[in-house]
Amino acid sequence: MSFLELLLTAVSLAMDAFAVSICKGLSVPEADIKKAATAGLWFGAFQMLMPIIGYFAGTSFSKFVTQIDHWIVFVILALIGGNMIREAMKESCPVPGFGAKEMFPLAVATSIDALAIGVSFAFLKVDIWASSSMIGIVTFFLSAAGVYVGSVFGMKYKKSAEIAGGIVLILIGLKVLITHLMSGAG
Repeated sequence: MSFLELLLTAVSLAMDAFAVSICKGLSVPEADIKKAATAGLWFGAFQMLMPIIGYFAGTSFSKFVTQIDHWIVFVILALIGGNMIREAMKESCPVPGFGAKEMFPLAVATSIDALAIGVSFAFLKVDIWASSSMIGIVTFFLSAAGVYVGSVFGMKYKKSAEIAGGIVLILIGLKVLITHLMSGAG
């Protein structure tokens, strides 16, 4: 996976957290650095941790599915991307508040797709430490920015961001599949 593909994957994965952060920004009269950093830390940490968990789960059974791993990667990315697009069509925002009680379930929910990406990283033999760090950092900054965007602009960009992220993941999955099939490997 190239640096650009990894960066696009990181940005795509961060779109759920960005969208939720926009909603969090809507729930406060004025965004500040503490609220932005709180959202960034919660979402960034979980987006960094989940691919690592998925990677090690994936490496434990990757030797059994090497003949179809490109299909698994494609299906995982297509499902995640499709789900992001479907979720973008819903008009809902999470409960206001930045405490652990409010943030923990949101951080888990927005990082489930990162767990699946970690499984696909195992099949692609991606450097999990560098890639999960990049995902976490990108998510931190986009989530922190999302709080400010929500506080200033509201819901205007939420749907577009999630749809774009979903499309990028589907296209990366398609590229993996086509590259593997064109190489004659299956």
